[in-house]
Amino acid sequence: MRTVLILVLAAFGAFTTYAMWQVGYLGIWQAGMGSVGAWQVLLDLIVMSCIALGLIWRDARLTGRTVWPFALLTVAAGSFGPLLYLLLAPRSAARGTLRAAT
Repeated sequence: MRTVLILVLAAFGAFTTYAMWQVGYLGIWQAGMGSVGAWQVLLDLIVMSCIALGLIWRDARLTGRTVWPFALLTVAAGSFGPLLYLLLAPRSAARGTLRAAT
């Protein structure tokens, strides 16, 4: 799982860097407001980010991890918060959480 997370984070990070270089941070937001279809995608991403934040918050409470850095990163940069939260999970905490969920 960590290998997949690292690959996704690296590929998405590279693409995000390219997009930021092309249009900037505000340009990404402006593109997300350019049409009704773009608004739908933007709102869908906001809803999913809120769901991810709720799950991160719950898991952090159960495992004793600090949630604030990941919450702030999620608000500012979307998927990077949850991806890093999962990637930086202690191996024992990740196993314990999976057992508790099943």
